[in-house]
Amino acid sequence: MGYKFEIMTQEQAEEIAFNWHYDAEYSFYDMEADKEDLVEFLDPNKRGDSNFVVTKDNDIIGFFSFNQVDINTIDIGLGMRPNLTGNGNGLEFLKAGIEFAESKYLPQKIMLSVATFNQRAIKVYRKIGFEEVDTFMQDTNEDSFEFLKMTYLC
Repeated sequence: MGYKFEIMTQEQAEEIAFNWHYDAEYSFYDMEADKEDLVEFLDPNKRGDSNFVVTKDNDIIGFFSFNQVDINTIDIGLGMRPNLTGNGNGLEFLKAGIEFAESKYLPQKIMLSVATFNQRAIKVYRKIGFEEVDTFMQDTNEDSFEFLKMTYLC
């Protein structure tokens, strides 16, 4: 696969936050779309050592955040560089993130939440073995959106 995970630097966070823009409905995932998320993403103390950039051949491919829910569970967030989405790269990218999480955190379960309109991502999550747990409403991007919580057993 050739993916490398490194703790996100301030410069990388700013690059992602201000220069990554997704097309059409996926602009929902632009960092600037939610001011609270943007502030948190840009704050090195809040990012801590749980946010990683993923590079391949020295190019930033995407990022992952890993948050310990309890001793056995990790909650992940992820994003892929906009020009790489929708081209069949998601499964390999997600596999790399899961393998990294399993080796670093040794979880029994990995959780994630995804906007229900993002069927493209949900299809990838299902394909790798994530199962649907619940849906919930979340206020974000100045509105309320339905999200799907999914889990993966390691």
